[in-house]
Amino acid sequence: MSEAHRIDRVLHALSVPTRRAVFERIVRAREITVADLTEGSGVTQGAISQHLKLLKQAGLVAERPDGRKVYYRAAPEGLEPLFDWMSHYGLFWRDRFADLRDLMKEIDP
Repeated sequence: MSEAHRIDRVLHALSVPTRRAVFERIVRAREITVADLTEGSGVTQGAISQHLKLLKQAGLVAERPDGRKVYYRAAPEGLEPLFDWMSHYGLFWRDRFADLRDLMKEIDP
């Protein structure tokens, strides 16, 4: 899978507010079941399962079966394509701010 495709999957997975909220609950909980994610969310268990499927396909969550339950946990390495992509823009802005700082020194020494 190309790096661009991996970035697209992560961005798509995090583009939906409900899915982002599910991901954030998983991160905070360390491990959590679908039933626990559904409780108090205002979303059906089927919808939570669909969100988990997309998060898993994007590499953002991993699952651990334990008997009849499946526990979900965040997979931080799934965010790497996004971090890598954003780091290119960090360099861009760092250079621009350095240029702006130099310009400001020239204008007002």
